[in-house]
Amino acid sequence: MTLRKGDFILIDYVARVKETGEVFDTTIEETAKKERLYKEGEIYEPKLVVIGEGWVLKALDESLTTMEVDKKTSVEIPPEKAFGARDPEKVKRVSLRHLTAKGITPSLGMRVEYNGKMATVRTIGAGRVLLDFNPPLAGKTLAYEVTVQKKLRTKKEKMAALIHRRIPAVEESKFKFAIKEKTVSIEMPEEAFYLEGVQVAKRGIALDIQRFFPKITTIKFIETFKTEPKTET
Repeated sequence: MTLRKGDFILIDYVARVKETGEVFDTTIEETAKKERLYKEGEIYEPKLVVIGEGWVLKALDESLTTMEVDKKTSVEIPPEKAFGARDPEKVKRVSLRHLTAKGITPSLGMRVEYNGKMATVRTIGAGRVLLDFNPPLAGKTLAYEVTVQKKLRTKKEKMAALIHRRIPAVEESKFKFAIKEKTVSIEMPEEAFYLEGVQVAKRGIALDIQRFFPKITTIKFIETFKTEPKTET
């Protein structure tokens, strides 16, 4: 099965720094726990990618058309196609006292915000702290192991995946929707009503649907509040 630009696919991956073998990102819960990357509240599941949309690193995106469903593929991405080379000019020494005055107690490897920019603490000593403002993965070769789990084929499958991408905290199957010519009506499950940022998510869903299905001109979100029937006393 050939994959091409514009295809909707679900991928699992494990991403490592080639030089050290350290895993820095994954969609697989078991791997996240094993590598001590697991974050409570994070959702580990295959990631929706529309090939060519830039939803993953460009070099990884370009390699997806060479992959096959259900077959693990290794992709190596050199620094210039990932996060660039390390720039020694972006490494600065600052006073430890200056950081503690801002309420920061630095530790090795910690990410801190300094003068509006994020940096990594590289060394601490003699009242000075070495801050590295390069992206954490700058200068690294990235090694991805990717499995395309599924290619989505129907309009309904694709729309359900777009909704789930924006509201991952609620099971995909709980959203009911109907497609009629130029209109899509999406019934919101009650547990989605009060989620933080749900209005922004709905706006994103509407924009996504109109982008990928330009014939759709109207997207309706239906929220139905049900009251419990009163019992006679």
